[in-house]
Amino acid sequence: MSDQAKKPSLYTSLSPALLNLYDISSSIVVIIDVLRATSTISTALYNGAKEIIPVDSVDECIRIGKQMSAITAGERDGKVAEGLQYGNSPFEYPQSFIEGKTLVLTTTNGTKLLHMALSNGAKEIITGAFSNLDVVCDYLLQQNKNILLACSAWKDKINIEDTLFAGAVIDKIQNAFSIQCDASKIALGLYQEAAPDLFEFMKLKQASHYLRLTSFGIEKDIQHCLMYNTAPVLPFYKDGKLIAAKV
Repeated sequence: MSDQAKKPSLYTSLSPALLNLYDISSSIVVIIDVLRATSTISTALYNGAKEIIPVDSVDECIRIGKQMSAITAGERDGKVAEGLQYGNSPFEYPQSFIEGKTLVLTTTNGTKLLHMALSNGAKEIITGAFSNLDVVCDYLLQQNKNILLACSAWKDKINIEDTLFAGAVIDKIQNAFSIQCDASKIALGLYQEAAPDLFEFMKLKQASHYLRLTSFGIEKDIQHCLMYNTAPVLPFYKDGKLIAAKV
């Protein structure tokens, strides 16, 4: 058996609409929603949140929030969803506010994809963003299991920032995995082109999410979410909750 055949496999799903094409029952699924769900998740946990409960609807978010006396947060189409207390910006969750608290979170793409992965048989789920890139990569290398990098995209349409993060992961760990996946190679090539300045690349390419969020006046969120390792924690999904895993 060749060395390549002995390595675990790595695949990339560039959109939730493609998730059903992959057998994820024996893979670590990395949920990616750089702008902004998985960036906010890592930030809140790094700043001491007790746990984050990801849900796929605003009504469920409100219901669980009341039941647990928890913070309800999330967005639809980039804006704070009606009926929720807080939004989906990492800047809303400093340690002084979030430490020791439970956050119930729903977003247009990221939390929806997480629940899709569960429905498709995922046994292990973590979340990744540039804010916790190195921790995610270190964990994936340690586990030596098959991986699916699952991009949340935007309403099933492929987006640049999630593809860039998938490429960043692949750039760091590719030698330890068998990669027979064109989507992974596309992501890697895009990241290597963008790596010198991710924000300028998003701006230059007029990325759809760059245009959407800047139209809301929150360019600083984009800049922050494209910074490396600002929240080095591993969000691990267990028993309906994302917690900071001990790694």
